[in-house]
Amino acid sequence: MSFRVVRQSKFRHVFGQALKRDQCYDNIRITSSSWDSTFCSVNSKFIAIITEAAGGGAFLVLPLEKTGRVDRDAPIVGGHKAAVLDVQWCPHNDDVIASASEDCTVKVWQIPERGLFRSLDEPIVDLLAHQRRVGLVVWHPSAHNILLSAGSDNKIFIWNISTSEVVSEIDFPDIPLSASWNWDGSRVVASSKDRKLRVIDPRTGRLIREGFGHEGTKPSQVVYLKNGSIFTTGFSKMSERQYALWDGHLNNIVMQEIDSSNGVIFPFYDPDTNLIYLCGKGDSAIRYFEITDEAPYIHYLNTYQSNEPQRGIGWMPKRGLNVNNCEIARFYKLHTKGFCEIIPMTVPRKSELFQDDLYPDTFSDVPALTADEWIEGRNAPPTLMSMKEGYRVAKKNEPTPAHARRAVLADTPALKKTTEPANHIIDQSNNTRQQVQTTPQNISNTSTAALPAGFDVQSILDDIRKLKIIVKGHERRIKGLEERLSNYEEVPHINNDY
Repeated sequence: MSFRVVRQSKFRHVFGQALKRDQCYDNIRITSSSWDSTFCSVNSKFIAIITEAAGGGAFLVLPLEKTGRVDRDAPIVGGHKAAVLDVQWCPHNDDVIASASEDCTVKVWQIPERGLFRSLDEPIVDLLAHQRRVGLVVWHPSAHNILLSAGSDNKIFIWNISTSEVVSEIDFPDIPLSASWNWDGSRVVASSKDRKLRVIDPRTGRLIREGFGHEGTKPSQVVYLKNGSIFTTGFSKMSERQYALWDGHLNNIVMQEIDSSNGVIFPFYDPDTNLIYLCGKGDSAIRYFEITDEAPYIHYLNTYQSNEPQRGIGWMPKRGLNVNNCEIARFYKLHTKGFCEIIPMTVPRKSELFQDDLYPDTFSDVPALTADEWIEGRNAPPTLMSMKEGYRVAKKNEPTPAHARRAVLADTPALKKTTEPANHIIDQSNNTRQQVQTTPQNISNTSTAALPAGFDVQSILDDIRKLKIIVKGHERRIKGLEERLSNYEEVPHINNDY
């Protein structure tokens, strides 16, 4: 007798479900550049999408909540003189973003707290050193203001953003195509057009080791894993797409073919759960795998399939996810027709409690080191934060305490006046308006120590604002009735005894 053993994993049933169109972003002029880039970057506040722009390069920045149709004249970030090829948000400041362009420059931008109200063309930092187009920017994971840029001049530069100075210059024999920092930012691994992988000391530019990667000539992508291993995607000699796993010495552990499509595969790695998502350019699928320390090391989980191919794709950092819905990843998929689709990936759970096993501590926005400390030789892993802080207990089945309801009613006399007959409102409208206007000030000045448990001042203020709107509506209605009554020569006698 034989039977099949199914590998146990809490991520076996991860599934993606795209949001409705009105909850996504539409009418975006996505760039038509042929450069192999994701064209999109996301953080917990904004989404940035590289767009078409006449006479130069530009990208669009939108607050996450500003979904729906994007205006054609929406403000953009447009200071580059040629097409923008890559954008990346700073992991330690949600308002700062770096952009790389065909105009041979790297620029760092400060986005206003509430988003763009007018087009931005003045960066806070200009980084000038590359002699050819710059196609890649990658921020340091734990040190503040350290940025890597790679260009077609066969060079990688490590920058100190705070001083606009080059920390190190790394020469390559061919164009570097992809780069990734290790867990504490002490090493960089890069793939290049000569099909080799190189591990480099980013402070000195010293080559630590190198070895051949994928045999195909098409671009290869590389990611440093948390345990020091290296994950790559690329092509075989027969142009079949592959993924591979390498140890820290660039010895191959796993090499697996995927399919025979020709789009570059971008890997998105989650170090908290050891999941890796593979998104191919021009594909309509997102494949995801779990990486373990035991053979066969890379375990296929599932595939999210849709009808439309992806022009580019963005990946939400873990701290921007909705933990109440057991969301473990979220993608922002760019369609060729100017539509950005949001795809949350969730793990189905029946419990409404915080799921500790799904959300170990993750990257925070607090840097572990300053730029000077890192340059001097210190290394530190990223500062972590608990995802439990973003969890909100469901209140849909919890009734409002009786004493809180009584307190709301007692402190809002305008509520009673809006339910009385219209002629009484006419007589008391001015007095009612004064009461509504002065009540918030009285409540806000009340000592919170004297309030009963469960008394929520903010909710009362919100209720009062709503009442003010109701009262103003009644006043407009009454004024209209008075104007209509003044047009009559005779006003009918009202029997007060009725």
